[in-house]
Amino acid sequence: SFLNRIYIPQILATGLEILQISCKIIAVKCFKITSRFMFGRTEVIDNTLNPDFVRKFVLDYFFEEKQNLRFDVYNVDSRSSNISKYSFLGQTFCTLGEIIGSSGSRLERCLLRLKYGYFSYKNSWIRYTGPLSPGADIATMQLCANKLDKKDFFGKSDPFLVFYRSNEDGTFTICHKTEVIKNTLNPVWQPFTIPVRALCNGDYDRTVKVDVYDWDRDGSHDFIGEFTTSYRELSRGQSQFNVYEVLNPKKKGRKKKYVNSGTVTLLSFKVESEYTFPTSLHYMNPYQLNAYAMALKAVGEIVQDYDSDKLFPAYGFGAKLPPDGKISHAFPLNSDCENANCVGIEGVLEAYYDCLRKVQLYGPTNFAPVINQVAQCASEVTDGSQYFVLLIITDGVISDMVQTREAVVTAASLPMSIIIIGVGPAEFDAMEELDGDEVRVSSRGRAAERDIVQFVPFRDYIDRSGNQVLSMARLAKDVLAEIPDQLLSFMKSRGIEPRPALSPSPTPQINVHL
Repeated sequence: SFLNRIYIPQILATGLEILQISCKIIAVKCFKITSRFMFGRTEVIDNTLNPDFVRKFVLDYFFEEKQNLRFDVYNVDSRSSNISKYSFLGQTFCTLGEIIGSSGSRLERCLLRLKYGYFSYKNSWIRYTGPLSPGADIATMQLCANKLDKKDFFGKSDPFLVFYRSNEDGTFTICHKTEVIKNTLNPVWQPFTIPVRALCNGDYDRTVKVDVYDWDRDGSHDFIGEFTTSYRELSRGQSQFNVYEVLNPKKKGRKKKYVNSGTVTLLSFKVESEYTFPTSLHYMNPYQLNAYAMALKAVGEIVQDYDSDKLFPAYGFGAKLPPDGKISHAFPLNSDCENANCVGIEGVLEAYYDCLRKVQLYGPTNFAPVINQVAQCASEVTDGSQYFVLLIITDGVISDMVQTREAVVTAASLPMSIIIIGVGPAEFDAMEELDGDEVRVSSRGRAAERDIVQFVPFRDYIDRSGNQVLSMARLAKDVLAEIPDQLLSFMKSRGIEPRPALSPSPTPQINVHL
């Protein structure tokens, strides 16, 4: 059977870049179904059922639109550039949103083939791997090799390198191929550029595997050997640490005196940033609050009255943190990993502004980690003495919808509510799904025990006259309207009754997480 993969790694400010299409087929073309516009073809790889494609494409991504895609798969058996001359192998359909929001960054679709006027399923699959986190850093590097194994009977070798990024599940995905250098055992490849996101996805210590091959015209390239490195090692530049032994495991196991199949040396490495002029919802205007701060202040100033100690754990998600640049999806805004509490809503705002100056906002945007973190706190106090409210302020993009649904279903059985405020111009379809007013959120066939999510788009509450106070008052009223009923529904479901009026603790303490 075919195991076909299309790798879409990176959402940029201007669109989505497809860095790799890797499938057991010969060529792929992709259409935007709405306009029947073909936006790209892969390169052709000869005489193989296991090609790895690396040609780059750019497709504009619009969160607020449904972008239907069709992928056609062909065997190129003609020298003609006319695709109608090729043998059609199959096609598959999906939306751009499905690729971006796929669970575990993997989406599989069965290839379909039109036969006798209808589509029939073939034993073939196309797999999309991605997306990567957004980022604009570009790495440029150059490598050479020395004393590689001789593979050609009438010559030396025609070597080239293939770079692979390691995935979370232990697999590897191709991210770059060098050019072929003919008839040499000591090649010097041309410098090439690659987005840092494609190389390591923000994890500087993530394994980068490099295979060395001898090119053959018939496509049956001979494996010379391999080595591993990482972005952090490569970033050291030319040094003794970046001379790698090329090892062939089969030869190493077969020959006792085997040392290596040559060496590869990093000649140069540099990283540059691509600058744009983006607008950010986090922009700190000296004259007025941004949308995030307005939403936080509006809701926070109401709910803080029900929190007895006025200490609010406040977390951010989707950012690269100093000093090592690791991406986190649940980091304390005050940078104190031992105590994320901020004193009052003003303390939260202060920590938010200070955090913006220190971290670099980064994707993907995952909700599940912070929901699970608050759920863990709530699971430790289920006797009715405390109730937890999590306030999430988001621009609408969510990368782990499957995991978030699972987290909400789990949290629904705990003394906990979730408020989501959407800021910005996006359409919040994913957030509407989490708000279970009409259809209760479910995951893996398990429905949420209670409706604990309240979602509102902030733009619906902006006063046309520009009165921020009025906008915030309207928002707070609607966003908090369901909290009392949600609290009561938990207490009733657990048979917890109000304590007598003279009890030292007459009402449950509400803990607010932001």
